[in-house]
Amino acid sequence: MSVVSLNKEKNVHAVESAVSATPAQPVVTVVIPLSTTVAAATPSLQRRSPWAATARRVFEWLLPPVIGLLVFGAIWATVAALTQGLPGPLKTWQSAVELFSDPFYINNPNDMGIGWNILSSLKRVATGFALAAIVGIPMGFVIGRYAFMSRMAAPIISLLKPVSPLAWLPIGLLVFKAADPAAIWVIFITAVWPMIINTAVGVSKVPQDYMNVAKVLNLSEWKVVTRILLPYVMPYMMTGVRLSIGAAWLVIVAAEMLTGGMGIGFWVWDEWNNLNVEHIIIAIFIVGIVGLLLEQLLVLVAKRYSYE
Repeated sequence: MSVVSLNKEKNVHAVESAVSATPAQPVVTVVIPLSTTVAAATPSLQRRSPWAATARRVFEWLLPPVIGLLVFGAIWATVAALTQGLPGPLKTWQSAVELFSDPFYINNPNDMGIGWNILSSLKRVATGFALAAIVGIPMGFVIGRYAFMSRMAAPIISLLKPVSPLAWLPIGLLVFKAADPAAIWVIFITAVWPMIINTAVGVSKVPQDYMNVAKVLNLSEWKVVTRILLPYVMPYMMTGVRLSIGAAWLVIVAAEMLTGGMGIGFWVWDEWNNLNVEHIIIAIFIVGIVGLLLEQLLVLVAKRYSYE
């Protein structure tokens, strides 16, 4: 064997020995997230995505009601075209613009703007509703708190609650001898039942453990009501209040039609006598919008004072 080959063999063995003697180095794997590469590759897409998501949410929130209103308007226009004397959406809108251009005019006591009539109805509703709350909510607490009172009031409520609110109007006219307090009486008798029933149901559903703790701590009745019953009953009570205000606003229109004077109900009846159908349709929308606003106001109050 030649000297060159021997030297090659020695060099190979030397390299193999050095490799085997060197400790194994760990293999480091670098992982680059795909989202980072995509975001780096398309920065304009990343900037546009929040705006696109917001636009999509607004579109989804706004589109269904707009479509519903358009369908309603199309049906209304079709029925108006097929019915003699029934105004369509465009004619009603023009009349509404003219009507609300001066809603608080006063020509004489029998000729006043639509704004005064709405305020008059709201005043009656507020008075009757406040009286119903003053009477109904405490009564609901008493009925729900004591079993004896619940059994005593049950037949009275079951008997009087199904009676139509307008059936109470002649009683109000007989007792109060005037149309305005009679209308307030009808509002009161309409609004009081939901408040009594919902408040009593809420009180009756308070866990017995809460009441046992109150007995152990020897709490007064006032503290039991304010610290235990009221926080638990608040959602039930606010449900009764919402039902009451909706029923009260519906009933006032019919009551004012019968009693006369100022108010949105009397205004509707007066416009019918004048064969002004556009104003009647406008009044229907007014009643609906005001009722919706009152209910949403109470929803905000319920969320503000909810203990849940």
